[in-house]
Amino acid sequence: GFYCALRANQRGGQSTRRAQERDTTAMAEGKLLLRSFVEVPRDSHFPIQNLPFGVFRRRGQPEGPPRPATAIGDFALDLAAVSAAGLFDGPLLSASPCFHQETLNMFLGLGRPAWKEARATLQKILSADEPVLRDNEALRKNCLVPMSDVEMLLPITVGDYTDFFCSVHHARNCGFIFRGPQTPVNPNWFHLPVGYHGRASSVIISGTDIIRPRGQGHPTGSSQPYFGPSQKLDFELEMAAIVGPGNELGKPIDIADAEDHIFGLVVMNDWSGKYPFQCYLF
Repeated sequence: GFYCALRANQRGGQSTRRAQERDTTAMAEGKLLLRSFVEVPRDSHFPIQNLPFGVFRRRGQPEGPPRPATAIGDFALDLAAVSAAGLFDGPLLSASPCFHQETLNMFLGLGRPAWKEARATLQKILSADEPVLRDNEALRKNCLVPMSDVEMLLPITVGDYTDFFCSVHHARNCGFIFRGPQTPVNPNWFHLPVGYHGRASSVIISGTDIIRPRGQGHPTGSSQPYFGPSQKLDFELEMAAIVGPGNELGKPIDIADAEDHIFGLVVMNDWSGKYPFQCYLF
């Protein structure tokens, strides 16, 4: 489904911190007062203050091209239609074809300044005081698609996937199963980020049927190892970060610059096939 691009936070030195805090408070209060001409249910996750990004296809049109979108209330705002109408008029997006792609990858690659420009433009054209979309019935019908008519697709082409083993509760539970209660968490876990390289092709959209993985099982007694469906299947609810601009080989990204590279967050179900000899199959 849709996922949210991270909003930019101001950063600065000690001497300007109070001024920035005042500016940030004023900005936050201003955003809270924003109101859209699109009617948004009170329990909606997608008011004008929280515009996520995704890719959709019109339901019942399997041959139709995937289109980038954002969600507002019970509607998907077709960003290809918005772009074609010339409403992305900022310096970074006015001539960009990023919203005429079948994934968000090109948009992600433009970086944080373009993400901020897109969000500002979308909040402007969706606001109750802006007539450009509100008062143009034909354009409004072309851009706003009811969620009931939308089929959500995988929004990005996943180039790589790393699964970080970063929850101490999860590490303790797994260690207890694998090593027993004496040393459930190895000492080195507290000093380095443990990451497993995953298979990017296995990242799929919610609702896709899961096929139980197959692999080698531990023999019993004098029998030979067997090959077949996993007897145990583990699934974990995780938070995934979508990374936009990457880094050059050998040039790591400083943690202070992480917000310039992380586009957004998404809820992710991690499924792993496990066998009697406690081997992970990804």
